[in-house]
Amino acid sequence: MNKAKHIVVLGGGYGGILTAKKLAKKFKDPSKVKITLIDKNNYHTMLTELHEVAAGRIPEDAIRINFDKVFAGRNVDVVLDEIEKIDFENKILDGKVTCTKYDYLVLGTGSKPTFFGNKGAEENAFTLWSYEDAVRIKHHMWKVFGKASVETDPFVRKRLLTFVVIGCGFTGIEMIGELAEWRERICRTFTIPEKEVRLIVADMLPKVLPNFDEKLINKTTKRLEKMNVEILLNSTIEDVQKNFIQIKGQDKIETNTVIWAAGVEGSSIINDISDDKIEKLARNRVQTDKFLRAKGREDVFVVGDNIFYVPEGEERPVPQMVENAELSASTVAKNITATIKGEELKSYKPSFHGAMVCIGGRYGVAQLNTKKHKFILSGFFAMLTKHMINFIYFIQVAGFHKLWTYWNHEFFHVEDKRSFLGGHFAKRSPNFWLVPFRMFLGGMWFYEGIQKLSKVIEDPNAIFLLVSKIDTSGATPEEGAEVVAEVVQALPVPEFITNIVNWSMDLVFYTPAGDFTFMATIFQTGMVFAEIIVGLCLLGGLFTALASIVSIIMGSMIWASGMAPFEMLWYMIGGVAMIGGSGSTFGMDYYVLPWLSKKWKKLKFVKKWYLYTDA
Repeated sequence: MNKAKHIVVLGGGYGGILTAKKLAKKFKDPSKVKITLIDKNNYHTMLTELHEVAAGRIPEDAIRINFDKVFAGRNVDVVLDEIEKIDFENKILDGKVTCTKYDYLVLGTGSKPTFFGNKGAEENAFTLWSYEDAVRIKHHMWKVFGKASVETDPFVRKRLLTFVVIGCGFTGIEMIGELAEWRERICRTFTIPEKEVRLIVADMLPKVLPNFDEKLINKTTKRLEKMNVEILLNSTIEDVQKNFIQIKGQDKIETNTVIWAAGVEGSSIINDISDDKIEKLARNRVQTDKFLRAKGREDVFVVGDNIFYVPEGEERPVPQMVENAELSASTVAKNITATIKGEELKSYKPSFHGAMVCIGGRYGVAQLNTKKHKFILSGFFAMLTKHMINFIYFIQVAGFHKLWTYWNHEFFHVEDKRSFLGGHFAKRSPNFWLVPFRMFLGGMWFYEGIQKLSKVIEDPNAIFLLVSKIDTSGATPEEGAEVVAEVVQALPVPEFITNIVNWSMDLVFYTPAGDFTFMATIFQTGMVFAEIIVGLCLLGGLFTALASIVSIIMGSMIWASGMAPFEMLWYMIGGVAMIGGSGSTFGMDYYVLPWLSKKWKKLKFVKKWYLYTDA
């Protein structure tokens, strides 16, 4: 019996997590191929969203996804350990608590901040490259504002309220933009005038976001200036201490808060690998061949930020950005699969589509590239693009579950309108205010259904919800008047909808002779019982969201048929208002939904396909 091949993915960052998932899709039987992911944390961190936690826009746990959720129901074992040494000859990973042997290794350990030899920076500056970093900055901000609010010495107070971000690349601009947007709220919390808070972003570069189009650079500069951010370019940092920074040729800037965002290099484990084992270039990135194998090794593959590879026809190595992690993960997974199966390997031919930078939650800039064109976006459309890209990534990682939490954190539960959609989707009324409306809507549907029920029971084949195509010239005056009254009071319907409805009804509910079909009986009976059930659900607050959606659908059907009185607008509009779940207050949803949620999450297919929320 052949021993199962063992693939080890070292690192649970963007590249590592996607590689493991793609491999698990290829190899579902652990008796043939075993897949292990090793990371020092039990969660994946969305590094591109760190600034949002650091500046208090989203909750701390919003940027974490636990590995047990990501890999639920998949052939991936997660080992919590910090690898200290890699023995490439014997194919062994030595960690603090484990020793793991592999057949194929994927290096996806990511990067760490680099300080370019700046004096005092590593010891005294905050970094923004991990979940812990973001939380540390957030708590520090609260601490210094708290101190400043009671500080009587103007010199000390000024130092406490001066904040410097080093680096005008993506991370630095996003961090300073987020702080500038947070300033109003945190100043109001601690009763500090906004004009006392000084925000500075500095870099030795001659411009912000130097890789972007000049128009976007100018827009970014103007946006930061509008947010009262001081931009210090062509500024070489000479010294960083606890209470000040020194810029070459300028006076000291007194500050207790310096955030370093001026560049990255390979992770510590890559740095510790001797050059005779793995060839390294450009700040400890691993030299790879066109198949993303570490140069000279057919059993070691590299993904994400660890890659140093210049694609054919390009002058520069692939960038250290999320899109490179996503694209390289696909190539690595395919090539490991091909190696195991003895198939032909595929060259890495990435096509990068640009980058997006947020300057707070309301404004951003984006540069999108195609083979023939370059698009530059700013404001609403740049932020929309950024969120759409995140949607795609989260669907790959944790499906609907993560997408739902992301929507909540970014759109529905934001404070101070810190979203590119403003506060339009973030205003949440307490559900108890909707209880009377829910009861009214439920009562109306129930009344309508009960009124019709006796007719259905008396003769199910007597169709009164659909217009008869048989000659009704012999109808009594009272019946005729009733029909005319209904026609006069009906809501108007566009002609094209009327044509579609008539066509579909002719197809389903009428015979060629104009008689009603059996489906007409089914439809009428179903509608009557649906009205009663929806009414009862709304009255009792049970499955309120679903009942509200059905209410909208039924109201829309009646309207489209041309028989809806104007009061039907209340049914449809009320249904929209109820979708938010008013049954969680003074309703059965308060008890039933949490119980069902617990049962639902225990189902294997639900975990595997992330069909749940944490609410």
